[in-house]
Amino acid sequence: MSKTIKNPSGKDTQPWYREPWPWLIMLGPFIVVIAGIVTAWLAVSTSDGLVSDDYYKKGLKVDQTVASSARASALGLTAGVRLTADTLSLRLAARSPDFVLPDRLVVTVSHPTRAGLDQTKTLSREGAVYTTGFRLPASGHWLVSIEDETGNWRLLGKIILPASGEVLIGDPSSENAPAR
Repeated sequence: MSKTIKNPSGKDTQPWYREPWPWLIMLGPFIVVIAGIVTAWLAVSTSDGLVSDDYYKKGLKVDQTVASSARASALGLTAGVRLTADTLSLRLAARSPDFVLPDRLVVTVSHPTRAGLDQTKTLSREGAVYTTGFRLPASGHWLVSIEDETGNWRLLGKIILPASGEVLIGDPSSENAPAR
């Protein structure tokens, strides 16, 4: 049996599935369906680090956060932060003569978009320096939050890793600011 079909014009033609054009036309919708399946799988299997489960509670704490930052500014607090491969050290200074160095500080190093890399450490004071063991996160931009254990004041700053030397966070005009 012949693989060609006689049509009314008398020319031999191939069946439609042997022509390249129908397959080329069907390729577009097929690619879109596959891309949709992959997108749906990614949406279901990965988590969105930007969405907080308790966003309402965090929103209510905004006023407390602003007040804590204002208290740190009123005290003229400045922190010199040094991050090495295995240590986080911090020196804290204040313009206010009434300020007493706390025994412990809570430091959070967080990535703006990748919550899984965030680290929170409690630093103990050894003389004038606070230190703790620390695993250096990935290079890039990081947000640093420094506060006392009671949450009375809070310093916020940014750091770009890897950082060479000490990075100042807080009021740089302070006379007692840690040296670079």
